Amino acid sequence: MPESPVSRRHFLATSFAAGAAASAASAIPAAPALAHEAATFALPEDFLPVDLAMKTELPPGEIHVDPASFRLYWTLGEGRARRYTVGVGRAGLYHPGTFTMQAKREWPSWTPTAEMIARNPAYARWKDGMPGGINNPLGARALYLFDDNGRDTYLRIHGTNAPQTIATAVSNGCARLINEHIIDLYDRVPLGTRVVLHPKGNAPVLIDETMA
Repeated sequence: MPESPVSRRHFLATSFAAGAAASAASAIPAAPALAHEAATFALPEDFLPVDLAMKTELPPGEIHVDPASFRLYWTLGEGRARRYTVGVGRAGLYHPGTFTMQAKREWPSWTPTAEMIARNPAYARWKDGMPGGINNPLGARALYLFDDNGRDTYLRIHGTNAPQTIATAVSNGCARLINEHIIDLYDRVPLGTRVVLHPKGNAPVLIDETMA
C-alpha cells in the first residue's frame, strides 16, 4: 500500500527547529547560520515524498536521481517508487554516473575538499572538519557514494540546514533533501544500495503520475 506523504504541519515544525537561513547561491555556507536564526519555510505540497507508479521498469531497492526535474526515486518493486524532491549540483559540479552507497551517517561531520576551499576560501575555517549538528550543512543524515573501485567519490546524498534550496541547482555536486525527508530515506536504504545519478536532460521517464 502507498504510504501517506509527510504532513506539511510536521515539516513546518521540524524546519523551524532545525532549518537555517543560507544563501541559495552557495552549496555550503561559509559561516553557517545558527538554528535560532531559522525562519519557517513552507515547502510546496508537490515537494513532499509520495509513492507513485513507475513507467520505466527498474529493479527494486535502487536510488535514481533526475537532476532536470530535481527528483530522487527510491524503487520499491511491483512497479512503484517513492519520490522525493532534491537540490543538485550547480553548473559544472553535477557528476552523473553509477555508484554504490557504502556508508551512512547520522548527524554527519563535514570537511570541505581542497577543490571546495579553492572555489570558496571561506570554507578554509572548516578544513579540519565541522562537527555534526543542526548547524552543519550536511544536515541530519548522509549517504556516502563510492565508485566501482571502492573509492569514496566525496559525493553525498544528505540533509540540509537550508531547506529553501531544495529544487535548485546549488550544491558542490551532492544531492540534498530537507532533514525530515533524508531521515525517511536513510531509514529505508541499506548499505550496498545502487545509486544512479542520471545525466541532465537524459534521464529515463521514471514515473507516470497519472497512474499513481
